[in-house]
Amino acid sequence: METDESDRYRAPALDKGLDILELLAGVDSGLTQAEIAKRLDRSPNEFYRMLDRLVRRGYVTRLDGDRYSLTLKLFGLAQLHAPVRRLASYATPLMRDLAQRTRQANHLAVFDRGAAVVIAQQEAPDYWGFSIRIGAHISLFDTGSGHVLLAFRSEEEREMMISEHVRSRSDIELGPEFYDRLHQIRERGYEMMASAQTSGVYNLSAPILGPDRRCIAALTCPFIALVNAPSAPDITQAITLVQKTAAQLSLLAGADVAAPQEA
Repeated sequence: METDESDRYRAPALDKGLDILELLAGVDSGLTQAEIAKRLDRSPNEFYRMLDRLVRRGYVTRLDGDRYSLTLKLFGLAQLHAPVRRLASYATPLMRDLAQRTRQANHLAVFDRGAAVVIAQQEAPDYWGFSIRIGAHISLFDTGSGHVLLAFRSEEEREMMISEHVRSRSDIELGPEFYDRLHQIRERGYEMMASAQTSGVYNLSAPILGPDRRCIAALTCPFIALVNAPSAPDITQAITLVQKTAAQLSLLAGADVAAPQEA
């Protein structure tokens, strides 16, 4: 009896899980267990245990009790894969130029499993400056990078990102003013805010957009006024330079954007 080469190493349970993930990836409002079974032409009972495991592992979430929707866990894992490493590689010379022109440090952050994660960092060119180490996990709620990563996503994606962030922090409450701020950031195209962690530092953050104009990374300059360098760019000039660099990186990522004019 001949065996189809493609079926020699079949893993039915894995195939079933992948079928569910691929199906949910193309649905915005989620599906019930019965709807999943119908679309995949299988019995509903076949999917109960698989859905339970996908929920427990964080790849799928329950909506309104009986509907299932894809979380951003796969997106977060992809952020640390080759495309992000390539983005960091492409960004390095531009970030180095930004550091030279602003005389400030800067870093690149992406969303990963409930936090903003620094994947690239450039030191200030002078003998001192404020920088964040590569691999650091920072908050979505009180940092420039976090605000930008949230502001330039769809409402559904934003809520999933927020839910992942607060899963272990039940004390966080986000009021209307927080969402108003995200709207303002999206309207003006950047975030400029006093650091919630360090006095005297301002977070200047701009989005790096993908082909669908959703934020794939945030470029942030922790700006410090240089009192011993009067010729250095001020904060208004620095945010324009950050935006211009982010626009250049967005173009490399396939987005159709225009860089702001320098002040």
